[in-house]
This record gives sequence, C-alpha cells and structure tokens, in this order.
Amino acid sequence: MRIARVYILIVACILGWLTVRPLFVKDMSPGSEKNPIRLMLTPSTDAQAIIRDGDVLAQYLLAETGLHVSVAVPNYYITVVEAFGTERADMAIMNTFSYLLAHSKYGARAVLRVARRYGELTYRGEFIVRANSGIDSLYQLQGRTIAYVDPSSTSGYIYPKEMLRIRGVVPRQEVFANGHNQVVTKVYQGDVDAGAVFFSRPDSVTGERLDARAKIATEHPDVFDIVKVIALTEEIPNDPVVVRKGLPQDVVDKLIAALLRFQETPNGKKSLMTIASVEGFKPSSDDDYSAVRTLVAKYGIDVESAVRRKKR
Repeated sequence: MRIARVYILIVACILGWLTVRPLFVKDMSPGSEKNPIRLMLTPSTDAQAIIRDGDVLAQYLLAETGLHVSVAVPNYYITVVEAFGTERADMAIMNTFSYLLAHSKYGARAVLRVARRYGELTYRGEFIVRANSGIDSLYQLQGRTIAYVDPSSTSGYIYPKEMLRIRGVVPRQEVFANGHNQVVTKVYQGDVDAGAVFFSRPDSVTGERLDARAKIATEHPDVFDIVKVIALTEEIPNDPVVVRKGLPQDVVDKLIAALLRFQETPNGKKSLMTIASVEGFKPSSDDDYSAVRTLVAKYGIDVESAVRRKKR
C-alpha cells in the first residue's frame, strides 16, 4: 500500500512538472522571440537607412510568418561570411564573392536572386575605348594596354578577361585601377588603350545612359562622346539571398514565400530599394553561380583575401 502511495506521488510530481515546465523552459527554436532569425544585409555607407527599412521588412516577416527577425548591417563583407560559420547569421543578402566563400566554407546556399531595374536578374561587363582610338573590336586589343577594376570584380575583370582569353588576345600590359570610375577616367584621359567596367542598360523611359561612364559624367560631361563601348560580356548573375546550412527547410520556405509577397507591397518596393537597390527577388539556387565559380578558380583568385579587403 505504501509503495502504491509513493508511486502515485511520483506520477503526480512528473505530471505537475510537465504542466509547469513550459513556463520555465524558453522556446529557442529558429524564429522564436528568444532566438530570432538573424538577417544580415550587405555593408553600405548608409547603414542607418538600411537598418530602418530592414526593420520594416522584419515586422512584415513577423506578421506574415510568425517568425521573429533581427536585422544587422556589418561593417565588413567578411563579417557576413563568418557569421554563417558560427550560426550568427541565418539569412543574408550578399555579393557574389562573399557567397562563393560562405558556400565553400560553411555550406550556405542561395535560395533567391535579387532583381534590379525592370526585373533584371543579371548584369554584364563592357569594354570601353576612346572614340577616336580606331579600335572597334576585341581583336584590336592585341598588344594594347588595358585597365581592369580589381581581381575580384566579375564585370570589371573576371568575365572580360575570359573574353580575351577565348579570342587569344594578349594585351601588352594590364593594370588594376581599383574602381570603375578610375578605369573610365584612365580611358578618358588616354592613359590606357581600353578598360573593363560594368554595363547597365539605358533607362527605358528617359534613355539616360547608366553604365560606368556615368560615374564621371558630372566631372566630364563629354565622357559619352569621348569614350565608347566596343563589346559586352556574357550575362552575370545578380547577388543572391543566402540561408545558412542547417536552417530548417520549413522555416526557409516561410521566409522565401514572405519575401516574394513583400516585394509586391508598396512598403516592400520602397524598403527593398533602400535596403539593396533592388526591385525584388526571384527563386534561385547554387547552380546559378557555377559559371562564376569556375572562372574564379580558372584565374586562381583568392576569394577569401578578396572578400576580406572589402568593407562598406
């Protein structure tokens, strides 16, 4: 009889603990109040504006999915990458080089791709020369001097360099100018025979030219007359939206669906333009970045060193 009473008491204690346990044990599942989804955004010179509109996005995601989200804008690109390795980042909008590193080191994966003006999912590089140079094709760059942006620039080095390799064109000298506007300036001033920079389609409404030459148009209004484009590179995928390895797929699916809805709202359109200068997102995967990865490996570029050099 005594054993029965002890047994009943033990059972009662267990049931009581199971009843009150939720009051003492914190919910630490991804997206809970105590363990919010950590969203990192690309470093920017206007970090405060990005955080402000990032909070608009966070509140929308909470309302749509029930997932709590915290937003951060680090000073360095490498900070975003390393955060995937320590699970201090669950999702991020990254540049392509940072993504390649986060994927190779920590298994982060692309799930969306940003869409820029007019829904563009890709961009291109361009070769520029002086209009009076007599150069009209890439083959005429044989034995010439060329300015590139830097070794980690897809539009200002990697893709243009591959175009020349395919054609067997060997320049006499190649230099890195460390900026698109610096490359345009070198070509404008005749310091080099040609340069490789980013291309952007003219505005479909106003016809305004928006490629890299526009970067020095205020200082040199005649740049579009002095400097011409002779070739465009292949299409290059836009920056990805990335999730960390191990983030539950049901959470990933909720976030993706909510982001795709957010871009259709008036506040969403405005906030995304501030956050990342984009109109929205489209589904994507790691396969979309295979070509970039292949070229980076071909030219022996140290991705980690390139990412560590970049800051807001």
